[in-house]
Amino acid sequence: MPATKKSQTILGKKIGMTRWFTEEGKNIPVTVIQAGPCRVTQVKTVESDGYAAVQLAFDELKARNSTQPVIGHDLKAGTETYRVHREVRCDNDAESGAFELGQTVDLSILEGVKFVDVIGTSKGKGFQGGMVRHGFKGFTASHGTERKHRAPGSIGSHGTDRGHGAKIKKGKKMAGHMGDERVTMRSLDIVSIDLTKNMLVVKGAVPGATNGDLIIRAATRLWKPKARIQAKG
Repeated sequence: MPATKKSQTILGKKIGMTRWFTEEGKNIPVTVIQAGPCRVTQVKTVESDGYAAVQLAFDELKARNSTQPVIGHDLKAGTETYRVHREVRCDNDAESGAFELGQTVDLSILEGVKFVDVIGTSKGKGFQGGMVRHGFKGFTASHGTERKHRAPGSIGSHGTDRGHGAKIKKGKKMAGHMGDERVTMRSLDIVSIDLTKNMLVVKGAVPGATNGDLIIRAATRLWKPKARIQAKG
């Protein structure tokens, strides 16, 4: 099994949050994740595809609930039909070549890892104003302010007339769609791993709602204290 951080990746779903009591009696918030088992449904190489990667599949489902292209794709790999497919980039062909079509990937791939990055899609909040979406404080509640307490304020100075089509510059903090975007929680502590039940427990919260799809990988950036802990093994 490869040992590089990029290939130490597994798919899963969020089960929910609970509490965990340490041996010292400390109560910490944790998230329970069903991580794997996954199957390898495609192996890409620089020669054939222009880059090295491995495609993982998770959450088996009945073929009648899938589509013909997905059924054929998984059948070519010699696996059952799966609902979720995600690609993991590798540094070179040697890294991706360590995987085989149809291979099962489970939590043992995170052996020796102390911290993980968890990637998911945050909960959608719909259309929100500037105060909720960006934390604006709003206008004063007195001194003549009339029905404008939650307005975003002046935006004209952030416009442009270039090309004679006045538009607000991109990135201006305004009201709009909030949430439902890719979020990465970095360097979460691994509290417990249960290989028999494919359960991973991490400290803190992870993105998304219950049963939301997640990508779990070995942490790619660590602060010095956590880097020292990881180095000790």
